Amino acid sequence: MANSAQARKRARQTVKQRDHNTSLRSELRTAIKHVRKAVEAGDKTAAQAVFKASISTVDAIADKRIIHKNKAARHKSRLSAAIKAMA
Repeated sequence: MANSAQARKRARQTVKQRDHNTSLRSELRTAIKHVRKAVEAGDKTAAQAVFKASISTVDAIADKRIIHKNKAARHKSRLSAAIKAMA
């Protein structure tokens, strides 16, 4: 348990920041799921539209260092490849 006032404050701030980061990470996963669903549905134009919308979400979360920039790039690359592979 935190003994000093400074340590107690840092503990409070950490809890708040962790909750915020968790919600952002959840937003990222939801955006990726939306693209995957659009790809599975087979509508390429809809998948491209959802992909463009989700790219900004992925980039914003990477800019905030919630995930690493390389992980963001990997997600974008794989989603893009899935869309390009559609017949």
